[in-house]
Amino acid sequence: QVQVVESGGGLVQPGGSLRLSCVVSGSIFSINFMGWYRQAPGKQRELVATITRGGDTNYADSVKGRFTISGDNAKNTVDLQMNSLKDEDTAVYFCSANYVSHSGGWYTTAWGQGTQVTVSS
Repeated sequence: QVQVVESGGGLVQPGGSLRLSCVVSGSIFSINFMGWYRQAPGKQRELVATITRGGDTNYADSVKGRFTISGDNAKNTVDLQMNSLKDEDTAVYFCSANYVSHSGGWYTTAWGQGTQVTVSS
């Protein structure tokens, strides 16, 4: 019922920039936080960045200073601006939303299918 859709992935040269977008739709009363995760081949999925409904952000050390996460509470969207991209940023990027479907309910997490980001010269 809740859908998470990422977009904006693609091929970019090292040092370049890319902006990922994520939109959440469905029976959502309120979103606690949203985040971006990534998974490279043969590796575990790792945190990239998160943002709470109040606007607090958290970043992985590997992307700090290069990536910026932002969100729009009214539209249930979150973006990830990626600058100074490196080869090691190549991965499938997943968007997640931790939300409650109704007042007084419990929070659960929904995931998107991911969008491929490839950094290569």
